[in-house]
Amino acid sequence: MEIDRQRIQDDLRGIVRGDVMCDPISTTLYASDASVYEIQPIGVVRPRSDADVIAVVQYAAEHDLPLHPRGSGSGVAGESLGPGLMLDFSRYMRRMQIHGSDGLVTVQAGLTLAEMNRNLRPLGRWFGPDPATRSITTMGGVLAVNASGSHYLRSGAARDNVSSMRIITVDGEWLDVSKHHPDEPGTAGRLARGLLEIRSKFESSLQALEQAPPARGGYRLDGIVDNEGRVDLAKFLTGTQGTLAVVANATVRTEAIPGHRGVILLFYHRLESAARSAVHSLEYGPVACDLMGRRLLDIARETERQFDALLPRASEAMLLLELQGDSLEELENRIQIVRRELSRGDDAAFSSVATTDQQTRDQYWSLCRRVTPRLSRLKGSGMPIPFTEDIAVPAERLPEALAAIQGNLRDNECTATIFAHAGHGQLHLRPFLDLSRAEDRQKMNRVAYEIAEVVWTFGGQVGVEHAAGLSRSALLPTQFREYWSAMGQIKRLFDPQHRLNPGKLFGAVLQQPNDNLRPVGETVEISSETRTLVPASERVVQMARLSRASVPELPVLQHWPPNEMIDDVVQSCNGCARCRTTADSERQCPVFRTMRTEEATPRAKANLLRGVLSGKVSVESLAGDRAKAVADLCFNCHQCRLECPASVDIPKIVGELKAQYVATNGQPVSDRLLGRLDTVAAIGSRMPWLFNPLLRNPLARWFAEKLFGISSARELPPIASGSFMRYAARRRWTKPPAGDGAKVLYFVDHYANYHDPDLGRALAEVLQQNGIAIYVPTAQSGSGMARITAGDLKGARRIARRNVRMLSDAVRSGYKIVATEPAAVLCLKHEYPNLLDDEDAHLVAKNSYEACEYFYSLQRDGNLDLDLHPVEVEFAYHQPCHLRVLDPDVSSVRLLQLIPGLTMRHIEGGCSGMAGTWGLQRKNYRNSLRIGWPMISAMRGSNLPLSCTECSSCKMQIEHGTESRTLHPIKILAYAYGRLPKIADQLASTVDA
Repeated sequence: MEIDRQRIQDDLRGIVRGDVMCDPISTTLYASDASVYEIQPIGVVRPRSDADVIAVVQYAAEHDLPLHPRGSGSGVAGESLGPGLMLDFSRYMRRMQIHGSDGLVTVQAGLTLAEMNRNLRPLGRWFGPDPATRSITTMGGVLAVNASGSHYLRSGAARDNVSSMRIITVDGEWLDVSKHHPDEPGTAGRLARGLLEIRSKFESSLQALEQAPPARGGYRLDGIVDNEGRVDLAKFLTGTQGTLAVVANATVRTEAIPGHRGVILLFYHRLESAARSAVHSLEYGPVACDLMGRRLLDIARETERQFDALLPRASEAMLLLELQGDSLEELENRIQIVRRELSRGDDAAFSSVATTDQQTRDQYWSLCRRVTPRLSRLKGSGMPIPFTEDIAVPAERLPEALAAIQGNLRDNECTATIFAHAGHGQLHLRPFLDLSRAEDRQKMNRVAYEIAEVVWTFGGQVGVEHAAGLSRSALLPTQFREYWSAMGQIKRLFDPQHRLNPGKLFGAVLQQPNDNLRPVGETVEISSETRTLVPASERVVQMARLSRASVPELPVLQHWPPNEMIDDVVQSCNGCARCRTTADSERQCPVFRTMRTEEATPRAKANLLRGVLSGKVSVESLAGDRAKAVADLCFNCHQCRLECPASVDIPKIVGELKAQYVATNGQPVSDRLLGRLDTVAAIGSRMPWLFNPLLRNPLARWFAEKLFGISSARELPPIASGSFMRYAARRRWTKPPAGDGAKVLYFVDHYANYHDPDLGRALAEVLQQNGIAIYVPTAQSGSGMARITAGDLKGARRIARRNVRMLSDAVRSGYKIVATEPAAVLCLKHEYPNLLDDEDAHLVAKNSYEACEYFYSLQRDGNLDLDLHPVEVEFAYHQPCHLRVLDPDVSSVRLLQLIPGLTMRHIEGGCSGMAGTWGLQRKNYRNSLRIGWPMISAMRGSNLPLSCTECSSCKMQIEHGTESRTLHPIKILAYAYGRLPKIADQLASTVDA
């Protein structure tokens, strides 16, 4: 660590209660956001309180350090990036206070908008402005950029809904601001007087700006003076992007949630027709009016099956309108009128659908809100870049402005995605560019300036809602002309030393749109022959020669095929921050939801590896404790891979990071033991009379915690008196069956073999009921998932080779591979191909199935025996994380719904928090319960004595946190077939009870 960084870190840790991090790895995690830019800060502070913020601001003033306030890092303009001290409010400052029934709420800067609205929903209220990133963006960010969103027509922007603020000035003064008279004493009065003087001096410039669209940016002096001459400092500071003061909290106005809402989708053959219809629709009072171009519609069809049938292939554009009403009947009448009127004339929609149903309405809205983040899934050299993301023109001029912008793009041989809040003229445009090419980086600058000129021609502005940041600040002197001098005087009034977020919105030096880009083309590429990363950039090689340093090389410990090179996978993470969501409808990331730190996010792992590949972080750092700490904040649940808009394979990135550490330092004793539990269980299965009492003995568990790190609070499952493999040998299932009928190879994982042999028996009985032969080869080993999760890829690769060799031969002989443990199936389908550069591994992956998925596929083909006995019982079902990745259709629920009398209540409480052996460790025990608490609470709230899940570790967590007995769906299916009397008796006794 450089000496100045070390000194800053030591100084700040002495005066701040929150976290202070100045090491290269931590600053690398904060060097980027959802934009295309990268600037490494000198340090990061996560304040716990206003006092911490004041201390940091005062320290920065004493040492002349820039400050950069930051929330979730979801900005697309690089507005929170910079070389100074970064203030991350999202970790600790997340409290809110509801003020009675007056609709006012005080929120700290780090609370996300979605969390605030979830807390307000029981009161029937919400915060009106709704930016598309509301599930992740913090209220500090909402206020900093004056966010508005789709419902601007109803609720306006953030500045229209703020009542007061608590700010820390550049001098470190704590100030509560709202409406202030210029004659009042103190700093607030001084600022109010200064703004009035500037407003009076530049009155003619302000009058010219008032002709701009209502959604506009800059330091806005309009609407801040009331009839009594008071200056609304809170309203003025909203939208100033952290350049004038640091916002600690704010009191905002909320509004009642509408009683009835309806959505209309209208489809057009031409974009211009949709834009003109949007202007026409304003006559009917919509509260939202969004427009999508053809490319976004195509992407929506390709990435989500639910939209394929909804969106006509002939659509060049789609218009989404939302209307609200006091009564459902009145609302439905208005909807029919709007549909009829917009389906007539030269610009008629050729098709339309409408709904007032909440579930369908949410589906329609998800089309607009989820498709833009999914742009990162596009493959190819050119990607949609958000440097012209945020422009606005008067709504009535949007049709002709769109035509002119498209003409400019054609002149520059450039295509773009088009999304617009057409009702108030706001346009989000993302041209396709390949930033690894020098000509496209130059084109980026040219297109930015030329499109800005088009926008200004139509009386519009750039940088109106998503911040000017690093993308658009250089355009503002031309945009504001005479008023630019007024902005300079405002900056000097609040921040004379240009210390607060310098270079954004106003500054003497403003970067060009193509400066400080993330390194592309300076990364390294993989050599499949040597599994060694070699530098691909000539510039990196030259710099190494000049410094007489060897070019860093990194042994790659996984297989990275040509179409998924390590640098390509890392670069595909655009930092959009969707992995920071805490929405109930999603599960990523379980660890982040509990820790709320940037290093816990999936994108942090991509940022760390990108830092290594680009030379910003030394290769040797991967063998250090800090890199290990970041990588260990992932327990391989794969929810990020499933829900990431760009489908980035973060688990594979984490596997590489962990493996690099283990390759240098080895494994701790606890990890080595937990990776070899199958060996321990194999010994215990021969002496269960000795092992099981030890597992229950408090003293033995205390020793296990002290020696091996296994939590003494965990109740480990007892070892069965005989393994399933021995049972299978007695039944001669270990011999290949004769005949040409359907046949299944049962891949037995650890739990079913040593702890629950009845599960394997249940599978065998169900297979035999359906006339399918079972084969249980003795040459198989456990899947090795625990070793993979711990980073022991060398040991996992040995297991994978042995299993793949045996399983691939069986597949070629006509077998389907079936497993009852979701983690084992995930190993076969995803992890083994990553470990082995082998056609056999892909053959095994293609022919491996989770048991319920396999049987439901038989049902779809009409081949499942439906002679099922009634089971009059109700279960609470939990879907394991690994199964969400493997089987999004939830085959087990669909399968068990075939059983007469059985009721399956699907409980969606998120991740169980157990994560295989991760939750067994003492160091993870508390976090395991914290992660799993929503699921445990939901299970308890169901008041059902029986639970059902496929995952053995989820079963352990459910039984640990509830009094519910938990069964595998295959056991219930076997019971319904009237097989396995032992299981039948157990189930019947529970039902009778």
